[in-house]
Amino acid sequence: MRYKLLLLTSDNEGYRSLLKSCHLPEIEILGDETHQITQANIWLADPALAAPLLPHSKHILWMQSTLSGVGALVKPRQRKDYQLTNVRGIFGPLMSEYLFDSLLIHQHKRIIYRSQQAQKTWRPTSFKTLQGQHLLLLGTGNIAKHIAQTAKRFGMHVTGINRGAKPTIGFDNIDTLSNLPHYLPQADAIVSILPSTSDTRKALNAQTLSMMKPNGILFNLGRADVLDLNALYLQLKQNRDQNAILDVFNQEPLPQHHPIRTLENVIITPHISAPRFPELVVEIFANNYHKLLRGERLSHGVNFERGY
Repeated sequence: MRYKLLLLTSDNEGYRSLLKSCHLPEIEILGDETHQITQANIWLADPALAAPLLPHSKHILWMQSTLSGVGALVKPRQRKDYQLTNVRGIFGPLMSEYLFDSLLIHQHKRIIYRSQQAQKTWRPTSFKTLQGQHLLLLGTGNIAKHIAQTAKRFGMHVTGINRGAKPTIGFDNIDTLSNLPHYLPQADAIVSILPSTSDTRKALNAQTLSMMKPNGILFNLGRADVLDLNALYLQLKQNRDQNAILDVFNQEPLPQHHPIRTLENVIITPHISAPRFPELVVEIFANNYHKLLRGERLSHGVNFERGY
């Protein structure tokens, strides 16, 4: 066998079965024994599981992450002498479903009606349509593009924030993170799907959060450290007409004693906006593996310096 593959996932047996059904040539799928770390030259891995074991690898050439976020693998002291690829193109539809499901439930006040149902009351209330509302997307990558496309179908105005204000198809306007304060007071909904970098960490802090529209809603679906959670707690505690839907946290599970759990204008979900589908990850891995055999550039390569 030319290549030896190590699996480091939460479901090695599931991935092993899917990979065997692909009948990939010139590759041996190694067992889960610890010593296999030093033998493998290809890894298919969850970043958090791979990071502490990476220093022990002797032959790694390429690692395919099972996730889009690879923060654990791009820290300054981590080794960078191999190709790292992540998964893209599969989370856009999933996260778009999560976002607009949550946004429509919020806009149409379905939680109020659920309460009315329990109380056996009948009190119609007004609601806001998404048409004409301003969606501010922090990030303009593959996931953001899919969200923007869906938003446009609802008639929303979409502004995107990226590193260099690079023009991006599907957005009405693009600007840089340094100009974020200009757009926060205008945005009906703010969605953070930014990667974790030195520029983005705590971009949503006490100062910027205070600029939110009085009845705005914030979604944090990307990297948790873009948001200062304690600052958000204070902001929403003092501004009950503002709302947040949070799916990612620096510590998961979110500690039971964290005060943000007590706020009625916050909805917390346990990191479910982009569920894993191993069959889709394996499809990406298999396509990249065939490119490796042909000597072609691998898809979804990660830039270690940028962190994504």
